[in-house]
Amino acid sequence: MKETVLDVLMYLFETFVESDDDPEPDRLELRDELARAGFGDCEIDRALDWLDGLNVNESDVSAAPLAPSIRIFDRSEQERIDAPSRGYLLHLEQIGILQPAQRELVIDRLLALDSEDIDLDQIKWVVMMVLFSQPGHDHAYAQMEDLVFADEPGWLH
Repeated sequence: MKETVLDVLMYLFETFVESDDDPEPDRLELRDELARAGFGDCEIDRALDWLDGLNVNESDVSAAPLAPSIRIFDRSEQERIDAPSRGYLLHLEQIGILQPAQRELVIDRLLALDSEDIDLDQIKWVVMMVLFSQPGHDHAYAQMEDLVFADEPGWLH
């Protein structure tokens, strides 16, 4: 089976979100855990680099719009993120799950996945990872978690 960067990230996310261990394991611990789980070195490196991209500087956040605005996707973004997926991101912003700065981080991290086509499931997981990585967004994370798991068969509320 060919693992993708998202597969590695989802494994890490599911492993460490549910874990009672140190909430922020270092890079070496993550690398060892992923190797024990059977992921290849290339995918591990790409996933760890992807995680590094979640660390946003204050200057990056201040560049995002503060007031309601319309996000225009450039051609390369449109080629990778289809119209229903772009609409879903807009919907998440309209219902208050994503703020404009978070939306931009989600788009950046989606494009960093290096997937040719980005689908709705990828968007949902990346949004959850972005929200989880940012302190003070517990309510938005919980809402997104409900949306993600509500669509999975067999999930009971």
